[in-house]
Amino acid sequence: MTYSQPEQLYPNLKPKVIAPFVSVVVPVYNNAEHLQTCLAALERQTYRSDRYEVIVVDNGSDPDCNIAAIAATFNHVVITEELTSGSYIARNKGIAIATGEIIAFTDSDCIPTPTWLEKGVNHLLNNPECGLVAGRIDIFFQDPAHFSAIEFYDGVTMGFPQREFLEKRRAGLTANVFTWKRVIDQVGAFKGEIKSHGDLEWGKRVFASGYAQIYADDACVGHPARHSFKELLNRAIRLAGGSYDLHVKQERSLWRRNKKFLRLLADDLICHLGKTVADTIRDSRLHPLDKKLKVLGLVILMKYVAALEKIRLKCGGKSRR
Repeated sequence: MTYSQPEQLYPNLKPKVIAPFVSVVVPVYNNAEHLQTCLAALERQTYRSDRYEVIVVDNGSDPDCNIAAIAATFNHVVITEELTSGSYIARNKGIAIATGEIIAFTDSDCIPTPTWLEKGVNHLLNNPECGLVAGRIDIFFQDPAHFSAIEFYDGVTMGFPQREFLEKRRAGLTANVFTWKRVIDQVGAFKGEIKSHGDLEWGKRVFASGYAQIYADDACVGHPARHSFKELLNRAIRLAGGSYDLHVKQERSLWRRNKKFLRLLADDLICHLGKTVADTIRDSRLHPLDKKLKVLGLVILMKYVAALEKIRLKCGGKSRR
């Protein structure tokens, strides 16, 4: 008697697909409380528990933050350290020790939804030519009914417009990005010397290499809006430094460096400032009037902070984390 193979008897039967192994890279600097929340969310993923790891890269946190001790309380976590300052060089350290076919990036202050890994991986598997999946980033306030002007400026005026970032700038914010390890092997890792905007530079390399890029609304993480002026100030300075390092510092021609520097200043003080002020004035969510005025004040102040930081860098200063 001749025995048929299962696929002959049942032509619609698909072979069992083994879920690809995923390495989630999470850089952290002093953010112990938020890191614990992030790791707890990553522990609750619907993705097969034996098919992913979480690599926490301590980027020189203060010893009393006990980053290693926090990480050790979670099952999936591998802890490593990168003492050179910068989140992108920290991500590169995570990539270097990752064992996954897929690399996922999120930040220590993000809260991935339970299906985050499952949805992000599915987008990669269903789109073989895809080199970058950028997932949704939802900003939340401490009290949605009574948000502060600082929270509104950070979460709405600035925000994390992932879809727009991908469609207009061909990159994904690393608070929520998936890619194949083989893509990183081909296009290279992040530029570690850049303190901010490293995800923009890397995403453009992925696009230039011919890979498709997908926005994934269903692969979502939450991100708290900053609620202190110090946090807001630090973000403005860090972003200004990243913009300067990416667009000005890497230019070899003195003429082109000066031209780009002046253009960045014009964007801060004229072009982008005017549009942001107009958008803020029209925003119906900002009431009463004093809250609208506070946000307008922050818009103007942070643009001038950014401009002054770029002038400091042009005079020989170094960008800050």
